[in-house]
Amino acid sequence: MRWTRSLRLRTAGAVTAVTLLGGALATPAVQAAEPSHGTKADRLTDLVNPFIGSENEGNTYPGAAVPFGMVQLSPDTGHNTGYDYSETQIRGFSTVHLSGVGCGLGGDLPVLPTTGDVTRTDYAKYAAEFGHDDEQASPGYYRVGLKTGIGAELTATARTGVQRYTFPATDKANVLLNAGQSLHRTVATKVEIVDNRTVRTAITGKGFCQGTEPYTVYTVTRFDRPFTTSGTWNGDTVTEGSKESSATTGRNGAWVRFDTRADRTVEATTALSYVDARGAAVNLRAEGGRSFDRVRDAARAAWEDRLDDVRVQGGGETLRRTFYSSLYRSFLAPNIGSDADGRYTGWDQKIHRAVSAGKAFTYYQNWSLWDTYRTQAQLLALLAPHESRDMALSVLRIDRDAGWLPKWGYGTVETNIMTGDPVTPFLTNAYQQGLLKGHEEEAYRALKKNADGVPPTASTALGREANREYIAGGFAPYLKGRKHAKPGDSDYDHGASATLEYALSDGVLAEMARDLGHDADARRYARRAQNYRSVFDASTGFFRAKDASGAFTGSADPARSEGFHEGTSWQYQWLVPQDIAGLVGLIGGRDATNKRLDAFFAYDQLLKDPAKTAREVWVDGPYDYYNADKYNPQNEPDLIAPYTYLSTGQPWKTTDVVHAALTLFTDSPTGMTGNDDLGTMSAWNVLSSIGIFPVQPGAATWGLSTPVFERVDLTLDRRYYPNGRLTVRAPGTSDGVRYIQSARVDGASYKRTYLTTDALRGMRELAFTVGAAPSDWGTDPQAVAPALK
Repeated sequence: MRWTRSLRLRTAGAVTAVTLLGGALATPAVQAAEPSHGTKADRLTDLVNPFIGSENEGNTYPGAAVPFGMVQLSPDTGHNTGYDYSETQIRGFSTVHLSGVGCGLGGDLPVLPTTGDVTRTDYAKYAAEFGHDDEQASPGYYRVGLKTGIGAELTATARTGVQRYTFPATDKANVLLNAGQSLHRTVATKVEIVDNRTVRTAITGKGFCQGTEPYTVYTVTRFDRPFTTSGTWNGDTVTEGSKESSATTGRNGAWVRFDTRADRTVEATTALSYVDARGAAVNLRAEGGRSFDRVRDAARAAWEDRLDDVRVQGGGETLRRTFYSSLYRSFLAPNIGSDADGRYTGWDQKIHRAVSAGKAFTYYQNWSLWDTYRTQAQLLALLAPHESRDMALSVLRIDRDAGWLPKWGYGTVETNIMTGDPVTPFLTNAYQQGLLKGHEEEAYRALKKNADGVPPTASTALGREANREYIAGGFAPYLKGRKHAKPGDSDYDHGASATLEYALSDGVLAEMARDLGHDADARRYARRAQNYRSVFDASTGFFRAKDASGAFTGSADPARSEGFHEGTSWQYQWLVPQDIAGLVGLIGGRDATNKRLDAFFAYDQLLKDPAKTAREVWVDGPYDYYNADKYNPQNEPDLIAPYTYLSTGQPWKTTDVVHAALTLFTDSPTGMTGNDDLGTMSAWNVLSSIGIFPVQPGAATWGLSTPVFERVDLTLDRRYYPNGRLTVRAPGTSDGVRYIQSARVDGASYKRTYLTTDALRGMRELAFTVGAAPSDWGTDPQAVAPALK
């Protein structure tokens, strides 16, 4: 009866949140006893290591956040995305970070405690040294001892970041609030000292890889006691007693001072809003006003409740730590974008309310869709369907507010980073998971507009930029050196991979159209889903880019191909999940396909030494995407590739490859395979470890492989999964005993290599019998997932 405990915890967590976030419930003045979710000995949060991925360009952050929170309060050390474990100075603790992004973004309002006179205004010069021997992080909490003698602690609610600083005894204990420097480029900043406990800022920034439209974040910081004096800075000029300072670019900030000779601690709560100063004040009233300890305990309880929905047995502690750390990172984004009063800033830069069909919902933002549509969207739909529904509604709001669906959205703006059409499989996945009930036709209209058109020049969106050529000729042309029409990445720079991504999206949209009775559209999209064939070069046996005339272009060597985004033809050749059977036919049949797969994965070497093959043959640097003929487990184009064997009669090889790739996830700062991309790689680890994986992203198909744990118990939302739970069992599974001999669903023999979402909803248990050698399970041609029609 595990589900009853989880429901109790989720309810208790909700009550705690109301209490701590400014609701009407009374709260005791002193810290309560240990939260009811468990003792320290069995807390899942103790298995999470937030430092994983903080070195070698995993680009994660170790600071404090709650699940999907607007605020991610974390130290910045000088790395372009925030924190790098190898660096030794902290420039400030800033309020916004995105887990695993590849370019500088966020880092708004870095705050740093100092002592003495305020003379320097560049955070690279006033940064404080620190060491990892005096640093600690866990879900919802971060602590560090600065070598200046100051201790800093961080925690968070959904819309606030809470800081506690412990100073030495001095009459010059300062807190610097830097509005003018961040991880992106600031284009306008304002700071205002409102009274002797409150500082407001407005920060307008832009940036992220190739630039964006500007966005503004508003903050209000409230200290737990009055400061003795304060001032501002602008450029190099520090002015004591000044109450306000504005700048268009460059350094701009405020500082406040305390006397800590009698009371050495200072607490502060910073509330955010992407709407206006009033919104920040609303969020502060709703979620502020509680002690640091109580907020920290509530944050930990919220994380414990989330992690408790997946309970694993078997495997060593290191395996469990990497698993739960990945599960933790999977819940860090997307992020709440609406204020406590329900207002949000839309992509039209106007203020709206998050109400749909007369019901309030939470508006979310930050959409790394090219990444997350492959893994994280499906994991959240499984484990957090209520939030996932609101996320899907938020994406539809972007279409309503701005006139077009997003591609890669940050805050209130489109960045147009990455290519293809990732929003289609994201939304069709939500539809297939039952998250769009009551909004099916609204979603379909938005998707059809996106699939059949191109955003107008006045729109900031690129959408399917090469759609005219794709619809007319069956392919997106590769136009090397073409001037970009708008900021961001261009589909014309990556015509070959854009063609494959468009075709995938057409395939999953055809299924949705057919379900909704749009039969003519369904047939049209299904035909377009075959457009992957238009960029297949029979003379090489691989996909190749075509120029505007339709001639193949670029090197004929598939390892040196052009026109593929962050990859080569070798790596993109498996991105035809809508029609693997058709792809197998193009390659020359099962035997030829398996031979090519074996070469791609260096399978013979893998069998001899899986971990060495993963590190020395597959991985060649976090950003080395090109000129390769091998599997790249640390970037998105290859996330589905290991599961291709499920469709070629050799499903045991999927387990071999997946388990080898899982060795790349370790319990260390370097234990992340490339950028995490808002939980994408972490979700891959979670799903692959459980043994069910979305092999047709945007559809309702889950491929099966051997779990790494002997038992996994999933607690599911009964509104979407009536049984309320799913157990996956594989007694005896280990590195040496990992091959599926047979499978059973609720006690009945099961011979297919995939499950549907409907099947998952109705079942209680998936059980595998495993052995030391491959078997004939799943090898029958009828066992494979069918092509989308």
